[in-house]
Amino acid sequence: MAAMTREIVLDTETTGLDPDAGDRVVEIGAIELVNHVATGRVFHVYLNPERPMSAGAEAVHGLSDAFLADKPRYAAVAAEFEAFVGEAVMVIHNAGFDMKFLNAERRRMGFAPWPMSRAVDTVAMARRKHPGAQASLDALCRRYGVDNSAREKHGALLDAELLAEVYLELIGGRQPGFGLNLGAARGEAGAGAARSGAYAPPARPRPLAARLTDAERAAHAAFVAEMGEAALWRRFKG
Repeated sequence: MAAMTREIVLDTETTGLDPDAGDRVVEIGAIELVNHVATGRVFHVYLNPERPMSAGAEAVHGLSDAFLADKPRYAAVAAEFEAFVGEAVMVIHNAGFDMKFLNAERRRMGFAPWPMSRAVDTVAMARRKHPGAQASLDALCRRYGVDNSAREKHGALLDAELLAEVYLELIGGRQPGFGLNLGAARGEAGAGAARSGAYAPPARPRPLAARLTDAERAAHAAFVAEMGEAALWRRFKG
């Protein structure tokens, strides 16, 4: 059976642009994909950043100091978040930004920073695939026909949901590489497919009727006979 590929599509919102200056994460939204299929498992939390929100950041995501005042600190959710991510690769739009913030939070917890090799940057993917075109999430939603009408402001979970759809398009659509074993991963194929990891179409209840006439069969047999005993066509029975 093909190996399972687990990825976490992730987005954050923050108090500002620079964690080195003390800016903090205020929202995390993450979605689990297995073999590029959303499983329904999500992680979403708002966080009290223990510092004032910048006016510029609040204009982007709409999260105010008053709204975040009673939310948990990062330390209170760190273990649950770490467990959700596990060893999966993280799919992030403009990964350098989010990884810098997440690693700043990890350092405060005494954790080693995640290496950038843990992240797939969909901005870089989009620029390679569509050179010269806009690579913002909104622009990619328009390009791929992903409905982002609910995105009046940035929000970590909504943006992760949109990014998951965009990511599937960036890697070639919902069946990248003609991965016909995905049905087994989703429990949609038969027992034989589940055992082998290969796509197994269901058997027809009745075989299709032959469209060849007797005259056509005879003409084909005569043609093959002229090719001699070593003819490849002799291996196939009509």
